[in-house]
Amino acid sequence: MPEPFLIDMFQRLAMALGIGFLIGIERGWRHREAPDGSRAAGLRTHAVIGLLGGVAGALLPFIGQLGFAALTLAFAGGFIIFKVRESEQDDDLSVTGTIAGLLVFALGAYSMWGDLRVSAAVGVALTGLLAFKHALHDWLDKITWKELRSALIILAATAIALPLLPDRTVDPWDAINPRELWLLTILVAGASFAGYVAVRVLGSDVGVLAGAAAGSLVSSTVVTAELGRQVRKGETQAAVGGAAASIAAAISVGRVVILLAVTAPPLLREAGPALVATVLTFAAAAFAMRWLNREPGAASNAQNLRSPLDLMSVGQFALFLGAVIIIGRIVANTFGEAGLLPFAATAGLADVDAVTLAAGSLARGGLEAAVGAHAVMIAVLMNTLAKGGIAMVTGGWRYGVLYFGAALAATAAAAAVWFLVTPLLAPMFG
Repeated sequence: MPEPFLIDMFQRLAMALGIGFLIGIERGWRHREAPDGSRAAGLRTHAVIGLLGGVAGALLPFIGQLGFAALTLAFAGGFIIFKVRESEQDDDLSVTGTIAGLLVFALGAYSMWGDLRVSAAVGVALTGLLAFKHALHDWLDKITWKELRSALIILAATAIALPLLPDRTVDPWDAINPRELWLLTILVAGASFAGYVAVRVLGSDVGVLAGAAAGSLVSSTVVTAELGRQVRKGETQAAVGGAAASIAAAISVGRVVILLAVTAPPLLREAGPALVATVLTFAAAAFAMRWLNREPGAASNAQNLRSPLDLMSVGQFALFLGAVIIIGRIVANTFGEAGLLPFAATAGLADVDAVTLAAGSLARGGLEAAVGAHAVMIAVLMNTLAKGGIAMVTGGWRYGVLYFGAALAATAAAAAVWFLVTPLLAPMFG
């Protein structure tokens, strides 16, 4: 055999053995406290299973498909019988260990002829699923039926309806692409749901700051108002509330950066530096308020937020986003690109995500990137100032002043970067 072929075979056998070894570590660690002689199917067993799968795959050219099938069935049958006896002895009805062992054998065989990157990725994913058993069960226990139902319906609608939606504009203003609109809606709803789940899993014990950080993925405006209510009722100190509101604002603007990176990279090249400066300034202000004013605060009630994957919420956002895109197109066609900026200032008071996605959609339709970036920046500015007003009304003057101070500092930093740094960076990105 040529030497390169032998080297490749050894590498593939090593991958098969490594996958079994990795799964075996997790299985052995889980039963590490069991007495000697009672720990079955641990590190050595799974390592041997992975190697056996690799050897079976290597023998495929010599024994043929029927021989490989016979060898696989012989292993599977013996392993299943062993796991059934083990389960009867331990009075354990779990089938996870049996499936994991069979999958280790399959991955070992696949490693001999498939893509090693796929083998490694699936092996690591399997180890993660096995290792996070209790965390996944705890998470499942905290999910309500209403949340699960909403997520399943939206996922089903995405998988079934999305391929059927036309990938073209269908309105007289040449603005709404149904497939694109649905994808943008799910993108925002998914990001919000991630934050919602984080709040539900973490609970209130992590405190105001962690609750605000996770809750801001649902709605930084709601978090700002809730913190103001806590400050006014004395549940949270004003400095702690201001720090938490600043963190929520930083994460909200950071979400705009992510949306631009995914949906409109040309706009990100224009507005990205100023937006990043805004995020960093809000984060620095939060640090200053929290750690230079050390006062005990109360836990957050952010977990009381409504699920963002509620069908009504998603439908309302889709309608709002569609209306914003249509109005933006009408304004741009009627008054020119300059008319888009006042519209962004008005719409940004309600939802900066919708303006961001609408500007990206218009940019893909031919809008100049600089104008779209201006619209996003104006929407972020107006949204930030609107939350300042909410902070003043809900939490009193001290809480409002602290947040307004952070907002003004962030605005000044963004303006400095926009007018001084961005022109210098523009030639680098074309």
